[in-house]
Amino acid sequence: MANRHLSRSIVLQSLFEWDLNSLERNETKEALERNVAEFAPNKTDLPFMGKLLDGVLGKQSELDLIIEKAAPDWPLDRISPVDRNILRLGLYELLFADRSEVPAKVAINEAIELAKQFGGDNSSRFINGVLGAVYKEIGEPGKNEESKRRKKEIAYEDMPVLRLAGAVVYAKHEDDIYLALVHDIFGRWTLSKGKIEEGEELQAGAIREIKEEIGLDMVIEAELGNNEYIANKPDIGKHRKQVTYFLGQAPFQDIVLEQKGGLDDAQWFKVADILDLNFYEDILPIVTKAVTILVAKR
Repeated sequence: MANRHLSRSIVLQSLFEWDLNSLERNETKEALERNVAEFAPNKTDLPFMGKLLDGVLGKQSELDLIIEKAAPDWPLDRISPVDRNILRLGLYELLFADRSEVPAKVAINEAIELAKQFGGDNSSRFINGVLGAVYKEIGEPGKNEESKRRKKEIAYEDMPVLRLAGAVVYAKHEDDIYLALVHDIFGRWTLSKGKIEEGEELQAGAIREIKEEIGLDMVIEAELGNNEYIANKPDIGKHRKQVTYFLGQAPFQDIVLEQKGGLDDAQWFKVADILDLNFYEDILPIVTKAVTILVAKR
């Protein structure tokens, strides 16, 4: 019986060799044959693998252009070779494969699984973000298809609630006001935040999270507002994330970003320079309110 996930991983390995070593197409096919002999010697799914490899190579320029548009803050040469080729493979199946054989959600989920298996700590989130953006752009094909085994949707009011707290952290330095912002793997600048522990007060949790995530000792001055959105995790399913944001002051010192998935940078920005940054829409009102308070205090 064919194992399509194994087949995709073999195609990915062959694409990785092609990309890294600038192989010609015939050399890439030889790499595929060598990898099949090593990892799938029964060759049950060889036609599928050959078709998938040829498809990705034939559509490479189009796939790369789509990646550039879907992830404008990540030039192709800045994306790791593994992630780059997972995106090519996943996008090919999402956009050009026979949807009766490979539904859109299958193409995305298989790419995410490859990222978890072969990529880095942040790869699966990055792949999910790019493919998800393309999926929405093409109209979310198959979204309304019903499955007999589909789980019953949980009503909004019945979803478990996860409490988080974060902050607009500011510092004064040489007559200027600076904001401490973090950058995520989807190319957006946003606010440091984290989960509130059981029995922990919101303000105490915010102070702890800021210290853990960006290494700053913050003193809270005001509550700025709340955001809520729906998220999905394999262990708890769909749930509501409720985030409370505060305004807090910290010393102007080096930011030390915690090494964890999802974030790749953190910096101080002068208030005057944040207008050109790429924010999430639901974060903008929080940041705007903070800036309004800070300007009024000067």
